[in-house]
Amino acid sequence: MLIALCSVKGSPGVTTLAVALAVKWPQTENTRRLVAEVDPAGGDLAMRFGLPASPGLVSLAAAARRTRDPAVVWEHTQALPSGARVLLAPPGGAHARAALSTLATAPDGPLLPTVAREPGVVVLADCGRVDPGSPAEAIARRADALVLVTGTQGDDLAHTAARLGELARWTPRPGLLLTGDGYPTADVERELGVPAIGRIPHDPAAAATLTGHRPPPARRRGNGGLAHQAAALARTLAGPAAPAAPPSANAPGAVPGVPAQQVRHQPGGGVITPPGPAPHPPRLVPTPPQVSDPHRNGHQPSTAGKEPPA
Repeated sequence: MLIALCSVKGSPGVTTLAVALAVKWPQTENTRRLVAEVDPAGGDLAMRFGLPASPGLVSLAAAARRTRDPAVVWEHTQALPSGARVLLAPPGGAHARAALSTLATAPDGPLLPTVAREPGVVVLADCGRVDPGSPAEAIARRADALVLVTGTQGDDLAHTAARLGELARWTPRPGLLLTGDGYPTADVERELGVPAIGRIPHDPAAAATLTGHRPPPARRRGNGGLAHQAAALARTLAGPAAPAAPPSANAPGAVPGVPAQQVRHQPGGGVITPPGPAPHPPRLVPTPPQVSDPHRNGHQPSTAGKEPPA
């Protein structure tokens, strides 16, 4: 299984979420978990966990010129404390982008999606920002699910709304994951036209622990933090998705630039609706989210004095 994680602005915690999902993935004893840093801007996990920069993405790109055996991917990974493996990207964006471009332009496509199709394997790909021309697009378009992580303040949502059209090149069925405090979940869903699959709280202590940092002195307690919500989201993503009949290339529900066989139901429900004659962001038919959300229906932060997101 290949899960692509991306954002549209800033750093809403995509890398931390990828690590958290690997830690909390169900049935870890029977699953090979790989966190892949495929962000063209470069990686952070080598520094966070005190790991050497190589082996990693750059060495894999060099090896992929000589062999297309998917097993070579595991030879260029390193171990995380949780038992998951990590494919490390260099901190410099130039080297990371060059390595990704090499992998993405291979005649038979990137190796990571092939590895993810192996039984008992989940690849959590940190694809960075949804930018035009990103070499991570070749990986994201082959994902079984794409999770778009966004903050819920007004500026976050404005950027997300503006980029949903571009995201249609990556996937016709994004799973919207909200982070932190801000506008209520129901308002965000209504304005963006995309149902949320969950909401991750701002939890610096858990984030620091999961990514190899020292937790801040005032550690938050309770069962509603990052670890708890990441476990719930992992169970949702790991569950079987309902099959859907893919539209033909000329069908109303077809998405330009996306192979018809990749148009599926998103994890947790929802299908793409046929676009109208004018260009609109892709819209999903809302279904109840499978991840508990305290910001939904009455349990939400105050928005006094705020205008609804445009």
